[in-house]
Amino acid sequence: MPTTTTTVDLTGLSAARGGSRRLTGHLTRPDGPGPWPGVVVVHEALGVNDVMHRQTGRLARAGYVVLMPDLFTDGGTIRCLVPTYRAALSGQGRAFHDIEAARTRLAQDPDCTGRIGVIGFCMGGSFALLAAGGGGFDAASVNYGRLPRELDQALAGSCPVVASYGARDRTLKGEAPKLEASLDRLGIVHDVEEYPEAGHSFLNDAEAGPRALRPLMRVAGIKPHPESAVDAWRRIDSFFATHLTAEGQVRGPEMPTG
Repeated sequence: MPTTTTTVDLTGLSAARGGSRRLTGHLTRPDGPGPWPGVVVVHEALGVNDVMHRQTGRLARAGYVVLMPDLFTDGGTIRCLVPTYRAALSGQGRAFHDIEAARTRLAQDPDCTGRIGVIGFCMGGSFALLAAGGGGFDAASVNYGRLPRELDQALAGSCPVVASYGARDRTLKGEAPKLEASLDRLGIVHDVEEYPEAGHSFLNDAEAGPRALRPLMRVAGIKPHPESAVDAWRRIDSFFATHLTAEGQVRGPEMPTG
């Protein structure tokens, strides 16, 4: 399914909520007649890059209107990374207002049905998990996101959650079973999977980050794992189809190339 991507200004929506003074987003929609369900994509710690653009394109080809806010717009990656990552772990900070601005922008879009999910990767996975408990989203996909300290409190009243982790992710040992236990206790609909052969960032279809650091990242298990990615995307597609689309199916999703 062909798609079209445009850059949109989210500054008015974010600033009004106490978010970033300057915020742009990348809006990708399927070509043809809508409306479609919406998905907010929260990017990884490396920021908006080619890998993240391909993730948004994949979701759009599956039949969603997709908006990825650039959380580093107001200051750049180096200046924004540390405070943004702190916000992802604390549950407070302007990045949450920026994510809500993106959700509001989709809700106002005449091409959106009004049912909106959120998906995040790495740092974005932490944001997606906390946003799931905020009451504004209809489904959340959490991908190797670190858990907040007060997990049950953060997830109280959460929307349905599909989560994917890698057992070889040295930075997130034990997070998947801990998350599943909390969702069980709270009675929240969920699908949590930990892939034995996968590490961090296994859903990426290519290596990301500075080339000089990639050998170290591979040693740390931060790399794609295509076999696990195929199954994880299958679960995400099915989960979003169930909770975001009226007909219970997405329109022709494409499998990732890696």
